[in-house]
Amino acid sequence: MVILGIDPGLATVGYGVINQDGDKLTVLDYGIIETPKNETIPVRLKMVYDGINYLVEKYKPDSVAVEELFYFKNAKTIIQVSQARGVIVLALIEKCGRIYEYTPLQIKQALTGYGRAEKGQIQFMVRTMLNLKTDPKPDDAADALAVAVTHAQTNTQLMHSEY
Repeated sequence: MVILGIDPGLATVGYGVINQDGDKLTVLDYGIIETPKNETIPVRLKMVYDGINYLVEKYKPDSVAVEELFYFKNAKTIIQVSQARGVIVLALIEKCGRIYEYTPLQIKQALTGYGRAEKGQIQFMVRTMLNLKTDPKPDDAADALAVAVTHAQTNTQLMHSEY
């Protein structure tokens, strides 16, 4: 099963694509969609939308997971990231029909067993679970891989449950 994980943003959207074959997880690709800060917000949102559509067309994921937003101190930032996340969700719903969402707390809990884990701990677990030689960079891509791995673990648990 191909899983696409997304870490939403406006300036940078992280993505991670993994394949789940039973308990084995392998990385297919990861990276970022970047938008130029000197461009208008509507144009940047269109760039995000186009980038998400490109990823879906290229990898044809069986499942898609997106990180939910957490509290931002800067109101301007949260509004812009929320707009970008809305565009991402729309593109994914249009192309994939269903998405799964995970909070940062759920992701940390799934990867480390501790909901307040530090970024370094998350990156270590992503590297270990995906058998990578180094931490994936940039951080947005690593976060997106963490979202994909969280979904793979959650999906495995759901497949093995009795309900």
